[in-house]
Amino acid sequence: MSIHIIYVISDSLGETAELVARAAASQFDGGDFLIRRFSYVSDSKYVEEIVEKAEEEKALLIFTVVLPSIKNKILEMAQAKNMKAVDVLGPLMEALAEVTGKDPRLQPGLIRRLDEDYFRKMEAIEFAVKCDDGKNPRGLLYADLVLIGVSRTSKTPVSLYLAHKNLKVANLPLVPETPLPEELFLIPTWKIIGFTIDADKLYSIRLERLKTLGLPDQAGYADRNRIEEDLAYACKVMDQLGCPVIDVTHKAVEETAALILQIYNRREKHGR
Repeated sequence: MSIHIIYVISDSLGETAELVARAAASQFDGGDFLIRRFSYVSDSKYVEEIVEKAEEEKALLIFTVVLPSIKNKILEMAQAKNMKAVDVLGPLMEALAEVTGKDPRLQPGLIRRLDEDYFRKMEAIEFAVKCDDGKNPRGLLYADLVLIGVSRTSKTPVSLYLAHKNLKVANLPLVPETPLPEELFLIPTWKIIGFTIDADKLYSIRLERLKTLGLPDQAGYADRNRIEEDLAYACKVMDQLGCPVIDVTHKAVEETAALILQIYNRREKHGR
């Protein structure tokens, strides 16, 4: 049985070109093809070595290369040696450039970086859901940030917003009757951010929440004295921890998140 060799060349990992090669080879029963992949090809000397070896093995060249110098080198050598070379990305990139009126960025590995960013984001969102409202105290130890505050201070939506920025955020409600988890005192203070809110604003928010749930206005959750107690307790905890506190009374989720990101990035820059 005759074996046909395919050389896959890429200035990134080369998974795309290999996948295309295997998909095409499968239409010819696949078993007659041997695929050799050459990843992160970024200099002309390496191209010369690969193409010369391919010539010896009478191999077909398939490449996904965005660096113009490398792409041109492959095409020039293939033409000089009368070898068949298939540019997998080139024609599509040219078509996209024509349709969009924009030039391609010509940076190797962008799709892999986009994939990695996507999966980091999904992981952060899953983390925020699992560690929402104090459901998973152990998660505090693995969070990038921990938001604390009384109920209805927008901790959950802010956590999810920050998750879309690839930050793993846990949040914990501060309730006088509920003991604080020991994990809260085991994490660095710089990871903790407290939320506070005006008592009148919190009263109206909790009142609306009761209406939504179909509960009577007289429920203790929206009692003015109870709200004052909750806020006083939260203030005491935040003072004890020595964490920064953000007043969310008149702030949208995006505004609160922007302030948190400023604090977080400043600490990252200056080593906490």
